[in-house]
Amino acid sequence: MSEEPRVRVGVWDLPTRLFHWTLVLLVVTSVVTGQFDSVLGPGALEWHRRSGLAILGLLLFRLAWGFAGGTHARFASFLRGPRAVAGYAKSLLARDAAAEPAGHNPLGGWSVVAMLAALATQAATGLFLVQEDYAFEGPLARHVSRAVSDRLGAVHEANFYVIAALVTLHVAAIVFYTVVKRQDLVGAIITGDKRLEAGRESEASRGGGGVAAAAIAIAATVAVWALVSYA
Repeated sequence: MSEEPRVRVGVWDLPTRLFHWTLVLLVVTSVVTGQFDSVLGPGALEWHRRSGLAILGLLLFRLAWGFAGGTHARFASFLRGPRAVAGYAKSLLARDAAAEPAGHNPLGGWSVVAMLAALATQAATGLFLVQEDYAFEGPLARHVSRAVSDRLGAVHEANFYVIAALVTLHVAAIVFYTVVKRQDLVGAIITGDKRLEAGRESEASRGGGGVAAAAIAIAATVAVWALVSYA
């Protein structure tokens, strides 16, 4: 039986793709500079601080982009209730499963929220960290007691493993969809296009223009800069 004809449909807008790959780069930078600071030296924590603040800015951008971005970048397009999530989970291995959504599926949508929440927790707690060995402190550390800073530091360290678990699940999902579902998720987040069944061209992303993205990016940058400058 011949494969059903497919067409390329633009699903992910450029700002969403830039956000994704910039976030990947910054998370890797944060992990390396945070976990291997004893090897890399005192300067590593300064880069850790910078990457953390950049991640915070990206998260502010993504929060706004979840309302102003392209069709499939908006939270309203991919956040579904428990029944939809459970139904999709049951259909994953079914031979007669319904067509995959153009954007995030119900499980993937909540995994996005979980990842953003975990990274936001990491970035927020990092603002209050104190590392005496290298005379390092976060931009808001002086506004809390040492006891509070230590507690937030403990959350920061524990949350690292939450992020590691979410990243592992994310990679496992990509492998599953590539091997079992025959979907090129990595290619889609690079080019913006997905190969969907013919007749689904109307599901292409709309909105999410460059002017709106630039305005939001500038606002997020100013917000982080103000936080650091006037803390």
